[in-house]
Amino acid sequence: MGTTTYSIEVVTLPVSDVERALRFYVDQAGFTLDVDYAPKDGFRVVQITPPGSSCSIQIGNGLTNAPAGSVRNAFLVVTDIEAARNRLLEHGVGVGEIRHKTPVGAWDGSLAPGLDPLRGDYASLATFSDPDGNTWVLQERGYRNV
Repeated sequence: MGTTTYSIEVVTLPVSDVERALRFYVDQAGFTLDVDYAPKDGFRVVQITPPGSSCSIQIGNGLTNAPAGSVRNAFLVVTDIEAARNRLLEHGVGVGEIRHKTPVGAWDGSLAPGLDPLRGDYASLATFSDPDGNTWVLQERGYRNV
């Protein structure tokens, strides 16, 4: 018998207004609209995918009973956090300042302003929220490979 593998492919995000969330994620955050399916009243599945991701996000009606805006710190990993942050800002997304883990190379849970001086993997972060308050963390990985 082989080893079982698991792959996270879809995460449901609770939102209060599907149209508003759809416009935010597609028009402002740059996600791709994959599916918008509403076979009956009270049920709608909208699937969107961040650029380059193999995991999609579903929003809609009748998908979850979690309170809108209750997701905290979902990570979007990017190869260039400055470019990702600037793109979001240019499209009207309020993104916090970039911070980095400190001390550099031996993180103790503290953060300092600005980019990680070594541009180390997982060391630079910036946060933003969708219109409902679901929060996202941009995290840089692979900068040296760009």
